[in-house]
Amino acid sequence: MSERDEARELADRYARRTPTDRYSLLRPDVWLSVQERQRAMLRLFARIGWAEVSGKRVLEVGCGSGANLLELLRLGFAPSHLSGVELLPERLAAAREVLPAALALHAGDALALHAGDALDLPVAHASQDAVFVSTVFSSLLDSAYQQRLADAMWAWVKPGGGVLWYDFTVDNPRNADVRGVPLARLQALFPHGRVQARRVTLAPPIARAVVRLHPSLYTVCNALPLLRTHVLAWVAKPALASERIETA
Repeated sequence: MSERDEARELADRYARRTPTDRYSLLRPDVWLSVQERQRAMLRLFARIGWAEVSGKRVLEVGCGSGANLLELLRLGFAPSHLSGVELLPERLAAAREVLPAALALHAGDALALHAGDALDLPVAHASQDAVFVSTVFSSLLDSAYQQRLADAMWAWVKPGGGVLWYDFTVDNPRNADVRGVPLARLQALFPHGRVQARRVTLAPPIARAVVRLHPSLYTVCNALPLLRTHVLAWVAKPALASERIETA
């Protein structure tokens, strides 16, 4: 399958998804998982020495409606150093609604949102401190396309930077349009990177069930690592480093 075909297939997969409030932040299981991921990300930034983030350049591949970029803005990342790419026009339009578009236009290129396929993105090599990708590769079913995108992302990262990754590791038997990305596959996608990974996110079906009883049960159940379905990872691109996976 060509890159263009896979991009079209991806758009079709998203179009088949029935609109739902399942991922609304008004739902306890959703805001609990989001807050958990945010805390894990802050700990990750501390581990890699990102005490000051305003000067860091970050590109998000698959920025959707802009929620992750909004989080980065609240953490202190400068709008002029953030950018995003989104394949689906309606999601890109939604991102423009919520992100500081007026400030971006006023600044010239303060928050550059690039429409279209990330493989077409004119990003300079070694220009980004981080390339952020969240639940994107699990929607890419063509392995060759996954590798092509990973190679492009790796080229955009500067030495000393890395790929910031969040995705689930197990297949969803109820959804043939997604495929879990285990740690071994993550390492294969970025063979020259040093992967630091932490399992996060209580399995969504379990989370939805237990929070009906009480929201505190999310934390109780999530204490069992085997019930966590996602990985938050930093794939570092040092000048010289051994290749290994660190899990927590």
